[in-house]
Amino acid sequence: MYKHFLKPLTDFAIALIAMPFFILIWIPIAIAIKIEDGGPILYCGQRIGKNGKVFRMCKFRSMKVNAPDIRLDDGSTYNGEDDPRVTRVGRFLRKTSLDEIPQLLNILTFRMSIIGPRPDPPDWLEKYREEDKGFLRVRPGITGYNQAYYRNDANAELKIRNDNYYAEKISLWMDVKIFFKTIQTVLRHENVYVDLSKDRAVADDEQPSDETQSAIEDGAASETVSAESTARSQESEADACGNTEANSTAR
Repeated sequence: MYKHFLKPLTDFAIALIAMPFFILIWIPIAIAIKIEDGGPILYCGQRIGKNGKVFRMCKFRSMKVNAPDIRLDDGSTYNGEDDPRVTRVGRFLRKTSLDEIPQLLNILTFRMSIIGPRPDPPDWLEKYREEDKGFLRVRPGITGYNQAYYRNDANAELKIRNDNYYAEKISLWMDVKIFFKTIQTVLRHENVYVDLSKDRAVADDEQPSDETQSAIEDGAASETVSAESTARSQESEADACGNTEANSTAR
């Protein structure tokens, strides 16, 4: 009852009520982004939605124009405090998670929920094992179990496992707990960036390779970590609003 009926209606009602208030925040953020480098205000890219259907998701642009795509060895996106691709406004937006505000529009079109698994780019469909696709039965969310309890401190395997757990146990009480835990995590600025100095809840052999680390330290000025990630970057940039920002913060 809640999962298929009450949850989408509740999402729609909350998004509709919140929209006027977020528009007040939207205006100064848009002005700040435009003043800093004159680039597009939004980054839009394709993401995997419910039942594996691809949809277009937008967020405030937090990276420099035409920033390259850098992936860690597990396929997740690099997100470091010293990431040279991120703008000054973008750093603030990421710390406060305000860059996700435009996704309210996706909720109003029933493409997303307030709470749910964070959507991946389309190329991840080929990486999911059949037994791991259970979370695709629910709409992706602006925040979710991983974002509330780990934010950027879990590897891809752990994220998928948690997403499947959420999809199986989804309930009103779980959504309420995730919502307030997310607020706590954002206000405390917990795990905003990937910490490459510690284990990050992954095995040693899943740590960034020397090639990845070198790309990060060099500012990733002209190339991505590998030919495979370069191809992904080109595909994602083709879908981006204004062809500006690489496929960042995928999950």
